Amino acid sequence: MDGKLSPFNPGAGTVPPVLSGRNDTREEVRICIDRLLNGRHANGQLLVGLRGVGKTVLLERLLYDAEQQGAITVHLEAPEVKSLPASIAPAIRIALLRINQVQMAKDAVVRGLRALSGFVAGLRVKYGDIEVGLDYPPEPGLADCGDLELDLCTLLVEAGRAARLARTALVIFIDEFQGMPQQQLSSLLYALHRCTQHQLPIMLVAAGLPPLIKKVGDAKSYAERMFEIHDIGPLADIDARNAIAIPAEREGVLISSDALDEIVAQTGAYPYFLQQWGKLAWRAANESPITYEHVRQISTSAIEALDKNFYRLRFQRLTFLERRYLRVMAEIGAGPHDVNTVAKQFGEPAEVTEPIREALVAKGMLHESLIGETEFSVPRFHEFLKRIMPELTPADAA
Repeated sequence: MDGKLSPFNPGAGTVPPVLSGRNDTREEVRICIDRLLNGRHANGQLLVGLRGVGKTVLLERLLYDAEQQGAITVHLEAPEVKSLPASIAPAIRIALLRINQVQMAKDAVVRGLRALSGFVAGLRVKYGDIEVGLDYPPEPGLADCGDLELDLCTLLVEAGRAARLARTALVIFIDEFQGMPQQQLSSLLYALHRCTQHQLPIMLVAAGLPPLIKKVGDAKSYAERMFEIHDIGPLADIDARNAIAIPAEREGVLISSDALDEIVAQTGAYPYFLQQWGKLAWRAANESPITYEHVRQISTSAIEALDKNFYRLRFQRLTFLERRYLRVMAEIGAGPHDVNTVAKQFGEPAEVTEPIREALVAKGMLHESLIGETEFSVPRFHEFLKRIMPELTPADAA
């Protein structure tokens, strides 16, 4: 069938035709924002999962939902692109200008914008990437001491006060949250905590890889009480089937039950993988319905597409020793893996392999699932490693 009519399109953060299986999380966040809008407290929300499970897509949908509820939203760039001050300063300015449309909040908005000017002036030397238009001159002593923790706290408190007077809520959305530098993360958590203590309608919704849980806990001792954690993983069987069947039916195309069974089995119900299989199965069929044979026919091509577009870019960022370490893990299995067992299979003492493992954690390829255990951060990466590195060297097999 004509590819231009296909509803399936795998991509990083690409919105799927049907956001299946995430209603519980959407409902929980909706309730939290309703509570803020009604002057009640709500915890922040963390979306945690591996690559390819749809965290970014879900975060974008939650942002859209929040706007529909009447909240003011802020979306920050991934932390590896800009510093937190550089990302949050222009976003808070836009949020304040939107709040300024409410007459009763105008004075609070002006104070917030003066706090923003002080924030920029105080931190511009330390964070040279801050670029934002300023609407009012700074007020001496307002968010201008040059300490990120104190100045960010003052800025968010002033923004929260403006939001409260406007009878709205300010919801901050951050993707790739695990990559935020620890000191900047600590400052953000402190500011959010102070907003809660002032009963201000501000909430954080963040998404990232599993390491973010430990990182947040390490940043502030009280952080574990600030958030509710949503484990975002593969879809349930019925949700995975719906993610393929419903958009196809909307285009007048049926997919046989055994074809859906095969797609779910081959993809492990990971959202990104489902889109890849749906895209190729659509093209393999000349007409409706898409059958089991069509799915079997494109199995090799789908895996090759994953290897090329999903796995290989990550693999190419790795050094020889990092690749070898991961390949040894893959030989043991999907994981999680005891670090001492991996070191033994690698053929070196654990203290020798520990810097390699730490580098892989820093690159987001691995994460610690439990103390002393490490797990792949990319789903089915062990299968890819066996395909691209089919043989272990004698040293690897030691």
